[in-house]
Amino acid sequence: MSGSLLAETLRRIGPIDRDLERAAQARLDSLAKPQGSLGRLEELARRVAAIQGRVPPRLGPKLLFVLAADHGVTEEGVSAYAKEVTAQMVRNFLQGGAAVNVLGRHCGIDIEVVDVGVDGDFGGIGGLRDCKLQRGTANFARGPAMTRGQALGSLEVGINLAREAARRNVFLLAAGDMGIGNTSSAAAVVCGLTSAAPAEIVGRGTGIDDTTLERKIAAIESGLRLNRPDRDDPLDVLAKVGGLEIGAAAGLIIGAAALRLPLVLDGVISTAAAMLATRLHPQAVEVLFASHLSAERCHRLMLERLGLRPILDLRMRLGEGTGACLAIGLIEAAVKIIVEMATFASAGVKEKVR
Repeated sequence: MSGSLLAETLRRIGPIDRDLERAAQARLDSLAKPQGSLGRLEELARRVAAIQGRVPPRLGPKLLFVLAADHGVTEEGVSAYAKEVTAQMVRNFLQGGAAVNVLGRHCGIDIEVVDVGVDGDFGGIGGLRDCKLQRGTANFARGPAMTRGQALGSLEVGINLAREAARRNVFLLAAGDMGIGNTSSAAAVVCGLTSAAPAEIVGRGTGIDDTTLERKIAAIESGLRLNRPDRDDPLDVLAKVGGLEIGAAAGLIIGAAALRLPLVLDGVISTAAAMLATRLHPQAVEVLFASHLSAERCHRLMLERLGLRPILDLRMRLGEGTGACLAIGLIEAAVKIIVEMATFASAGVKEKVR
């Protein structure tokens, strides 16, 4: 693959116009309320307006992609669940029975499941987006997770999904995930980009015991030592220790930044993807919202590296996009304030005595 789609998309990313943020705040200050009284809701509304480039911002459909793929590192016994659970959960998503489906329905979010690299066959099951690049990654503890071309292909899957979302006039976009073993890949990506020690980064993921945690740390240490990912080359890090759904989420972020779509991160997996995306183009961070602070130990560090402040802290660590669903509801509420609320003048309310 030539990488022309990635290069073209990166060229389209630019800085957010801060004058628009100031214009959005001026509108918020004109609303029939004490200035600043809605706290961080005003920040959320202001940021959406600046990303969209319009005051007031527009509302519209909300879309969350659950990006699914398998991970060869599960061969090292790093998860509390068997690899087959990835495909089983994909079927559960499509039947509407997962936590993300429940929260998506509650918040009025369209949920679309994308097979980027599940090691399983679904026989044309209805509702599944087939973007399968291969049947999971290789075991990065024994060699590279994938080739550079395969890593690039995963980024391009995400970029194309962002382009489709823009054509559908999506208002808020989000990246969810499914892949047994993917917290190992995400932790390896963080270590590869930052040179942090795995013992400082690795968490318990699906709720693993101490023995499994030791195996997980050892597998990541082995993968980093063997593959020697170049922290100055995010595509190299993705290829050597990453995952196909992590690459697709990074591509989704890059595409959203180029198209000025506000994108809501979920937990550790999508935040690892954000770290990759912002290494490819630092200004990609300007369209991102951190939905929540995961209970996974490395998530706070990751968000601090990105300069993002989480909207919620509910001690969640499920993934799927569950935290993103809840934050999308709050972001939409914030935008409805700036769009629908009366001003002092239109409501006939006297302003604060000066």
